[in-house]
Amino acid sequence: MQKLVINGGIQLKGEINISGAKNSAVAIIPATLLVDGPCRIENIPDIKDVKIFLNILEGIGANITYINSQTVIIDTSKVDCYEACYDEASKIRASYYLIGALLGRFKNAKVSFPGGCDFGTRPLDQHIKAFEALGAKVDMSHGIINAKAETLRGSSFYMDIVSVGATINAMLTAVKANGITIIENAAKEPHIVDVANFLNNMGASIIGAGTDIIKIKGVESLPGGGTYSIVPDQIEAGTFMIASAITNGDITIHNCIPKHLESLTAKLVEIGVNIEENEDGDSLRIKADKKLSPVNIKTQPYPGFPTDLQPQICSLATKIDGVSIITEAVWDSRFQYISELRRMGADVKVEGRIAIVNGTNKLFGAKVKAIDLRAGAAMILAGLGAEGTTEIFELGIIDRGYENVEKKFIQLGADMKRLPITEEDF
Repeated sequence: MQKLVINGGIQLKGEINISGAKNSAVAIIPATLLVDGPCRIENIPDIKDVKIFLNILEGIGANITYINSQTVIIDTSKVDCYEACYDEASKIRASYYLIGALLGRFKNAKVSFPGGCDFGTRPLDQHIKAFEALGAKVDMSHGIINAKAETLRGSSFYMDIVSVGATINAMLTAVKANGITIIENAAKEPHIVDVANFLNNMGASIIGAGTDIIKIKGVESLPGGGTYSIVPDQIEAGTFMIASAITNGDITIHNCIPKHLESLTAKLVEIGVNIEENEDGDSLRIKADKKLSPVNIKTQPYPGFPTDLQPQICSLATKIDGVSIITEAVWDSRFQYISELRRMGADVKVEGRIAIVNGTNKLFGAKVKAIDLRAGAAMILAGLGAEGTTEIFELGIIDRGYENVEKKFIQLGADMKRLPITEEDF
């Protein structure tokens, strides 16, 4: 067990490269089950969730070849098992993509209930609606999800709520279904486009990804295999953008897609941060060299402000003089981390889905823990902006989604180190 020790108050400066998108990787890896040939996946993030998923595929018979920390070749041609009912599948939320991929390949799937971060009720009803619309029968009992179809057939259906996971699972199941599938009220996040692009590169026929209507023409097989590079991680990029703001820093982030970050960029500019895009369109410079102003933010599905950046922007708001209002409109219980910020002196009041942040420009180092993945990132940012030493526990949660997190911050000048937990910490 390890902890992250941060001595705060240092202005971050320098350049950093953004890793491949976690949310794309954990959907594209199971999507390889639909492809007949080997898939070379590049720009894959070297994170815990990816390693778990690759272990799951190996466990059901896939051949995984590691070229380097960012490139793997996945060959699922020998997989003959549609069951993933063991501990690793229950450790991460995205394991539910195995249902769509296995169902699409075998017309049968048996998968453990997903795990992952706990920030409210996250039902699978829209996933099940999609599976059933495509011809499957679904049973959930004893911690196992069983989905089975005699035949998968194209269908038109409307998502009752905008759901990223259900949209991707519907695509995975429909790719090899007979006929045409139309998904209405589909989610539009960049990683949905990334998964669709991967599948199309492998022989699928998907149009409309990135809009609220996706059309899929079923194909008999995805025969070729090939190479695909995952898009940059917008949430990691956003985390470093906010890190620059909270430390009055000057950071340039490379290997990013500025369009994916427009909602955050707009809010940071409103706060008073200077943001410049380079001529090539793949780098942003984030400079915070003047007094910042409080802000009101409401999370929304893409292209709105991402819920996965809400805890990080809240850490920033605690350092801005004045009152900021943060409304969480996506998940019903994502303010659990506020108690950890209060340990550092933050003045935040939570009323249902609204956090009222009375910024004081003062945070103080303390012992805190990562409640969930993005809350863990928020603790890092708070520690960077605080006076004194912050110790962050439950570090494995952060490693699920951030590659070499302390090394990247050290590269920017942070005083940060990973240490083993001792008896004195308890």
